[in-house]
Amino acid sequence: MTGRDAGARDTAAVVQVRAEGKVGEEALAYARSKIDAVVSRPGLPAVTGEVRIAKATAHHADHPWSAVADLRVGRTVVVVHAQEATSQEVTDRLQDRLRRQVERAAHGGNAAHKPVTPPWRGGQPDEALAGRDAGQQDTRSA
Repeated sequence: MTGRDAGARDTAAVVQVRAEGKVGEEALAYARSKIDAVVSRPGLPAVTGEVRIAKATAHHADHPWSAVADLRVGRTVVVVHAQEATSQEVTDRLQDRLRRQVERAAHGGNAAHKPVTPPWRGGQPDEALAGRDAGQQDTRSA
């Protein structure tokens, strides 16, 4: 299958949107607007790459529309896939998945999932818990 470059437009983030198969211009325009909304937000590192929208030639396919985004966000590679029944649904699904992955890549990956050393192993106690515990006094007798 050969891909045709359907007006690959450079956004501020240098992301090309390409079509493979029988994809109309209105579907590409919708995809461009959704992808631009994700990758051209302020505060993101340099975003480059390609998004491909394709329609299967088989008429009996349950989800004939597919989309693949292969982007580099700063130094992180982001690959997102989506398959749906219509071009608008596949674009919306791709946008949702892409937004989550771009946010994760832009903000240091799994920063929220870093292991925390518990206090009994030499780690620092949580400040909220420490403040709560400091206000309590030991009322037990010795």
